Amino acid sequence: MAHGNEIKIISGNSNRHFAKSVCSNLGIRLADTTVATFADGEISVSLHETVRGSDAFIIQSTCVPINDHLMEMLIMVDACRRASASRITTVIPYFGYARQDRKSKSRDPITAKLVANLITSAGADRVLTMDLHAGQIQGFFDIPVDNLTASPLFVDYYSKKFPNGADDIMIVSPDIGSVARARAFALKMDKGLAIIDKRREKANQSEVMNIIGSVEGKRIILFDDMVDTGGSLCGAAVALIEKGGASEVYACASHGVLAKQAVELIEKSPIKELIFTDTIPYHSDTPCDKIKYLSAAPLFAEAIERTFQELSISSLFR
Repeated sequence: MAHGNEIKIISGNSNRHFAKSVCSNLGIRLADTTVATFADGEISVSLHETVRGSDAFIIQSTCVPINDHLMEMLIMVDACRRASASRITTVIPYFGYARQDRKSKSRDPITAKLVANLITSAGADRVLTMDLHAGQIQGFFDIPVDNLTASPLFVDYYSKKFPNGADDIMIVSPDIGSVARARAFALKMDKGLAIIDKRREKANQSEVMNIIGSVEGKRIILFDDMVDTGGSLCGAAVALIEKGGASEVYACASHGVLAKQAVELIEKSPIKELIFTDTIPYHSDTPCDKIKYLSAAPLFAEAIERTFQELSISSLFR
């Protein structure tokens, strides 16, 4: 039994192309809305069609400029709530502030929890996201959270790229924090797992990268949830080639944040190919032939349809 009389897909300005792709997969149109900015920087949201009684899905990645896009989403939620939407789901393909999920030193805020409180207080009923940097953020919300994973997309891609069960492929976690994620991916790929252990021996010295596991002669797939500045990923690739004796290095991550000089670093690195999903649009003025994108829109469209029909989405994780 569906919740609400119809699906309404509403998009902010962060990734309208992604929202249109989701609509295309669902066979519906994007709702007619305007998200603008006043001269003083205040955000204005206008819904140009009724959402009364609808199951509203607000698609907005909280990527750069993160605070503007977060505020847009909160205002869109409030607009839908005041316009009597039956249920409001915030679809956040990339969840910003997810790295601030704990106190790493005295007097640190836990900003991910604050953002969760803001979304709930604005009036959202559910959250649909992908590959949260820290899975425990689901517990920061007092509303249901569905945390999709991009790994089925990558498994499908690499199974076609390296057919016939290539036995020289190995999955590598670029740091200790990503081991659980990389292990699950390695199990799905039926491949071995190695780990990069990074540590700084002394203050003001560069990180030393130790490789846990034998990667000599292997074709490596580095697997992570996001690439921000690219320093850790590219450093890991260099270590795998120079210290580990790997033959080739490929990489994939759900979210391509690509801040600062990330694209330039990737271009100069030994990484042969880097795959992202399109949860964050590629804004770089510096094109890089190594970077390619897979669309997560069909996965989100299926999750939205199942949510609307009150069906399980657990099969999307396999």
